[in-house]
Amino acid sequence: MAGSIVLTAPVATAGAATGNDAATGAPGDQATSTDIAKWVVEMDATKLRDLLASGKVTSVRLIKAYQARIDAYEEAYADQPGVNAVIRRDPTAIADAARLDAERRRGRVRGPLHGIPILIKDNFDTGDLPTTSGSVALRRWRTADDAEQVARLRAAGAIIVAKTNMHEFASGIETISSLGGQTRNPYDQTRNPGGSSGGTGAGIAAGFGAAGLGSDTCGSIRNPAAHNSLVGLRPSQGLSSRDGIAPLSDTQDVGGPMAKSVSDIALILDATAGYDPDDPSTKASIGRIPRTYTAALDDAALGNARIGVFTDYLSTSEPAQAATALVRAAARDMASQGATIVELPSQPALTAAVDGSTVFPDETERDLNRYLAAPGSRFPRSLARLEPPADIVTLHDIVTSGQVTPTVLQRLKDRLGTSTGPQDAYHQRLARRVEAQRLLHKLLKSRDLDALVYPAVSQQAAPIGQPQGGLRICALAANTGFPALTVPAGFTPDGMPVGVELLGRPFSEPTLLGLGFDYESATQHRRPPSSTPPLN
Repeated sequence: MAGSIVLTAPVATAGAATGNDAATGAPGDQATSTDIAKWVVEMDATKLRDLLASGKVTSVRLIKAYQARIDAYEEAYADQPGVNAVIRRDPTAIADAARLDAERRRGRVRGPLHGIPILIKDNFDTGDLPTTSGSVALRRWRTADDAEQVARLRAAGAIIVAKTNMHEFASGIETISSLGGQTRNPYDQTRNPGGSSGGTGAGIAAGFGAAGLGSDTCGSIRNPAAHNSLVGLRPSQGLSSRDGIAPLSDTQDVGGPMAKSVSDIALILDATAGYDPDDPSTKASIGRIPRTYTAALDDAALGNARIGVFTDYLSTSEPAQAATALVRAAARDMASQGATIVELPSQPALTAAVDGSTVFPDETERDLNRYLAAPGSRFPRSLARLEPPADIVTLHDIVTSGQVTPTVLQRLKDRLGTSTGPQDAYHQRLARRVEAQRLLHKLLKSRDLDALVYPAVSQQAAPIGQPQGGLRICALAANTGFPALTVPAGFTPDGMPVGVELLGRPFSEPTLLGLGFDYESATQHRRPPSSTPPLN
């Protein structure tokens, strides 16, 4: 993990015009418990930071409010089975909040995330907590330090409330694991929350934290964002460090933010994006990161934009009709904000290249074994001795242990030996990826497009135990490394959220954030789930 910079300059905020000291958070009209109970459900991190700056609330009171919601809604209650989004709470969260409140009183504000409570997917390393990837096999796995993005968030003043459930080893999209069980969608607790970052998505939606981190190999940030009426960003490959994120695929993995608003995504990017020598891919970000992503938050950004409707992903099948209709409506809303909408013809060469360039099954064993061998990792020696070599844990040890949810165990078994076996097919898929990147660049340039638009997932969240359809879409961004931003687009007749996705050129995050912010401001589609209301 590379060293992180701590911001110490006081930051003025929009909430400072209250007669209170925004830098110190000097107490003003203190909020009631009822106020805070509503705020943690309804407000994004951007609004909460203004309240913290004004002195109306402290980070300790926010942490306690989020913890109370976990107490109330994590496990079965009333007629609900419970959201089940949390793997492990951070036992030092209140003490961390008290320390950050004290810093604020002394005039030290690290930045806009100072004192903001967040959720972390449990494949991000935390030196003070186990990092399990959702697996019983790794329930006592400890790492030497924090993942780089986690370290940067802590340095910026964010507080970890909890580590969240995930589809085990990021090998699925329903968020079920041997350690955490089945996470449920707070908009309908009989349905899945998306995945593999479904614990972070469901947790933010249910009000267990203000924002969070997920990882995305093929839709694992964007799917749960769509299914939980959140904003999620799969950043450009190389924008943010993957150091300390348990991998599924080095050439497809990214880590990125999930939140209630586009502005929150910008705040998290400001803290996490940038070069890290421990992740060589981030060298590509040098010179391509703005001073602040918040400068891109322009409610007139759509006025000069050209957006292409990627019709290949607008399915007319019965299960996809609701999502397709909402994305069509989103395109019309963007047009009403001034965007030029370009209806694109089918792109068979591009979609074939994308569909033929998925490589994570080829890379899982190689990349996970490299992660598991990291210096300073601590683990039960009995696990390492299951398969040679006897001094380190490998994917083969994990498979032999059998301590993995059955469907994931079979997937992991199928990947054994692929990283060391014949590589011709793998290299052909990598070549198809280069072709997909070339064709996608060509499409955007030839049509003079700022972004493509399509559904994040073309079907609503499926009932638990039933297959989740509409997932092919994830590969367009994942297999090319282009960034994609998912924003709430409304709800199906069943009351389930749908997300619209905007894809742009590599390192065009400021453009995507501007477009998403304008659309979000004009439509205001997000609403909290009714199954987890404010506490009395």
